[in-house]
Amino acid sequence: MKFSEQWLREWVNPALDAAALDEQLSLAGLEVDSREPAAGQFSGVVVGEIISAEPHPNADKLQVCQVSDGVDTHQVVCGAPNARAGLKTAFARVGAVLPGDFKIKQAKLRQVESCGMLSSEQELGLSDNHDGIMELAADAPVGHDLRDYLKLDDQIFDVDLTPNRSDCLSIAGLAREVGVLNRIAVTQPVLNRVAPQIDDQPQITLEAPVACPRYLGRILRGINIKAATPLWMQEKLRRSGIRSIDPVVDVTNYVMLELGQPMHAFDLAEIDGVIRVRMAQPEEKLTLLDGSELTLKPETLVIADNSKALALAGIMGGEHSGCSPETRDILLEVAYFDPLSLAGKAREYGLHTDASHRFERGVDFQLQQRAMERATELLLQLVGGQPGPITEAVANEHLPVRQPVKLRKDRLEQLLAIRLPDAEVVDILTRLGMVIEDQGDAWLAAVPSYRFDISIEVDLIEEVARVYGYDNLPVRAPSAAMLIQNRPESEVSLRRIRNLLTSRGYQEAITYSFIDPKWSQAFDPERQPIALANPISADLAVMRTSLLPGLAKALSYNQKRQQPRVRLFETGLRFIREGETTVQQPMLAGLISGSRHPESWTGKTESVDFFDIKGDFEALLSLTGDLANWQFRTASHPALHPGQSAEILHRQQDGSWQSVGWIGALHPQLCKDLDLRGQTLVFEVVQEAVMQGRVPRFGSLSRFPEMRRDLALLVDASQPVGELLQEAWNQGGEWLQKVTLFDVYQGQGIAEGKKSLALGLTWQHPSRTLTDDEINSQVNQVVTAFSQGFAAELRS
Repeated sequence: MKFSEQWLREWVNPALDAAALDEQLSLAGLEVDSREPAAGQFSGVVVGEIISAEPHPNADKLQVCQVSDGVDTHQVVCGAPNARAGLKTAFARVGAVLPGDFKIKQAKLRQVESCGMLSSEQELGLSDNHDGIMELAADAPVGHDLRDYLKLDDQIFDVDLTPNRSDCLSIAGLAREVGVLNRIAVTQPVLNRVAPQIDDQPQITLEAPVACPRYLGRILRGINIKAATPLWMQEKLRRSGIRSIDPVVDVTNYVMLELGQPMHAFDLAEIDGVIRVRMAQPEEKLTLLDGSELTLKPETLVIADNSKALALAGIMGGEHSGCSPETRDILLEVAYFDPLSLAGKAREYGLHTDASHRFERGVDFQLQQRAMERATELLLQLVGGQPGPITEAVANEHLPVRQPVKLRKDRLEQLLAIRLPDAEVVDILTRLGMVIEDQGDAWLAAVPSYRFDISIEVDLIEEVARVYGYDNLPVRAPSAAMLIQNRPESEVSLRRIRNLLTSRGYQEAITYSFIDPKWSQAFDPERQPIALANPISADLAVMRTSLLPGLAKALSYNQKRQQPRVRLFETGLRFIREGETTVQQPMLAGLISGSRHPESWTGKTESVDFFDIKGDFEALLSLTGDLANWQFRTASHPALHPGQSAEILHRQQDGSWQSVGWIGALHPQLCKDLDLRGQTLVFEVVQEAVMQGRVPRFGSLSRFPEMRRDLALLVDASQPVGELLQEAWNQGGEWLQKVTLFDVYQGQGIAEGKKSLALGLTWQHPSRTLTDDEINSQVNQVVTAFSQGFAAELRS
């Protein structure tokens, strides 16, 4: 928000210069973005009056003017279209210096002498307006220095307010802050209530009381809209970044800047019957003041009459109901709109106005009556007319209710690291407009209606710290009991998991927790994802039920940027429903694609396959020291390649096997849809499962020899080897130390649909040498189990 320093000082005048005021506001949380002069640097410019204006003898577009500066009359050649006799304007005498170090000299224009220059607002650095010379009020004192007359030795502050401080989007709000910070009184303009002179009243109905619980209207008849807006008001508007339009619009803008309450004026002749505050009708259209035509959405609040929409509530008025040069009677309206009901509505239509900026952040819901009286008083001074009584439609049950906020004295001391005197705290809160009740160990603060940002205890603590001065608070390092957290020795830390995966060539990725609904359906069709109420975009509309879609998208992104070998892993939450509850479950997922090894001269390039990612995952499981309690079982998953996927099982304490994840090749159709090149292997597992380890226990090394037996088996080609290995462990007895698969063969000498497996089984006793009979017995037991359970045959 831009504001004039001089205008602020009319309300409150601290003993600070502009620089100090700038710093004070910024330290109080009202950051000043910039501060610049209200006008360019110039001198020698006075109020001049054009006595006569005659056509130039040698130029069609020039005039020869006789200009009085209160002392002498000067001849000036001027090309401005609005130069005319009787006009008072800015006159730069010979010797004057304009912005840009432009010096005015006596000159000849088309053989006619010119002594000085009649200046536009742009030439004086006041605005960008260069349509003609500056027009001053008829009562401007001729010969008076222009800088003094317009009070141009002023600074314009541009304050970047945070969204929660809507109470400072006005001179009144800023003055209130400056008064609190400097412990000085604020002088508000005297508000004179205007007595009605006519009985005309508008009829108002609130059909959307939740969105608009308060609406005031007042009729003014017989106004002169062609009257000139006084220069003092034009200047205050200009210095606040608002262009003067006509006196009615200027007054509504002025009240908005002064008090913070947006207002609007309708041409009464354009209103058909009752004012209705309602939601838009389907396909209803409205042409705005800027000429744009909108097709309104049903959830949009509008101000309407019996036949049409008049305005986009809280945003912009309609073109047909706005004031024009022919307007004689107006309906002045002021309202309180619920911030949540208007939030985002302006952006939906590609708009942003001063009114929407304020209403979306919150306007004082008790300010409307005062704003109406202030605007009426100013309009009567400027355009005359006869006012009617104020009509108010209000739904009290939908107006905001400000609950008192409790501030504990000990909590205040704890957060500020200083014990402030009670009287100091009460004084600060009282000057902020609150009514304080001392309850002994705490204060109860009744919050004023304009402070939408104060609702909990820490808000009050922040206010006390802000007003007391952050620089005045002591610097004290926080102290806390830093106890070492107990962590079970059997737990595998996430850091160890990350280190292992990165040591195997993986890079950690962080992807969005939100994904496209179609990818959620493709990767995990069995779960219904949780939809976001207000998604960032259409392709980030649901919470992920798996980490794999994000990793697959990351792979696609990398491949499109010429990265042929990619290995990624991610740790993060997935969001799934269990009944009516939303569960946030930590997961670990990995993905590999491209060549098995980095490109090198030492060998040929080989693509990764299922056993590469299985090996990486088993290396991760080795951190638990509990590989025997993990299994991979062939199973199908909608996102994985049929025949190249496995379910990951973890044995629980009760001996049951629980599914905790999946591993395998990404489905070819998914690879095609994602435009992935080459085979892509993935795994995803519940994070908690891989973090549960087994504490190693020392066992003495046996000094007795190992006994090994090798078995060559013929089994079906589709037979998973893991099941055979597990059966060998089950049947091999307690002294079985090692089971090794050292050869797999298919080809000549092996029947179609069969494969040959070579297993090495090693036994060792800790206290004696095992006999051949004992070993043979165990081998026979294993072979029998293979034959009966898997139809395996010994190869001769």
